[in-house]
Amino acid sequence: MYQLQLFEHNQPDRVVNVASVPQRSPFRYAGGKTWLVPRVRRWLAQHTRERADLHPVMISEFIEPFAGGGIVSLTVAAEQLADHVTMVELDEDVSAVWQTVLDPTGSEWLAQRILTFNLNYHSVQSLLKETPATTQEHAFVTIVKNRTLHGGIMAPGAGLIKRGENDKGIASRWYPETLARRIRDIAKLHDRITFIQGDGFAVLEANADRDDTAFFIDPPYTVKGNGKRAGKRLYRYNDVDHERLFALAETIRGDCLLTYDVADEVRTLAIRHHLNYQPVAMKNTHHATMDEYLIGPNLAWLE
Repeated sequence: MYQLQLFEHNQPDRVVNVASVPQRSPFRYAGGKTWLVPRVRRWLAQHTRERADLHPVMISEFIEPFAGGGIVSLTVAAEQLADHVTMVELDEDVSAVWQTVLDPTGSEWLAQRILTFNLNYHSVQSLLKETPATTQEHAFVTIVKNRTLHGGIMAPGAGLIKRGENDKGIASRWYPETLARRIRDIAKLHDRITFIQGDGFAVLEANADRDDTAFFIDPPYTVKGNGKRAGKRLYRYNDVDHERLFALAETIRGDCLLTYDVADEVRTLAIRHHLNYQPVAMKNTHHATMDEYLIGPNLAWLE
């Protein structure tokens, strides 16, 4: 039985300055976890320190079953915080990008395609009318959508940027050299990362009994009762069985860390499944400070 540690008003960490965190993902991602990277380092560091103990706990595999923009997985791979990383994503568009950038040949094709694309309203509108014939072309279209649709939102109904940052219009978030560099850097990590296009639940269930694995679980969906329902607007696959997810987290033999909106329903799920929860401060995409729950079997490292 886990002892619940409820720190509703305790904020042990200041808001992370995301500018201090290496930006490794090619995506602009609603709900991105750049702000969480320093805390993930602390979370995994406890296992690294324990490697010298009589009963070491080694993280052989780091699994992110809802990868999305992938900043956490990329950080773990780049900084070798685990022996291997597995990223799982159901969305076909996002999956095409990860499949391409983790292939050395595909990643270079994508980098060159980005560098040579003349981005303007006409070229983007023409591109988005086409049906990609290959995974690489699908990846390129996805990157263009992510960088030219308002807020980086790729769900159906999203519109193109109009004024944009500093009145730069549709190209305000298009940084070809930066994107090409990030894609090439990710390609160098291809032997440390396995990508699976599929159901994160299946991967969780298949690995739940491993004691050498850490799961970072950040479902891009909101618990229905909290009144926000942001997931429906932001993501194509916008529903999930939260009860089942918490039940799975309770059975994991290794370690896990979940992130969720602060909501009564989330607290109820955490308590029901004997998981600790604690609010931490973060900044959203509009630079407003807000809290988000970190949830797991052991949050002592946050103190």
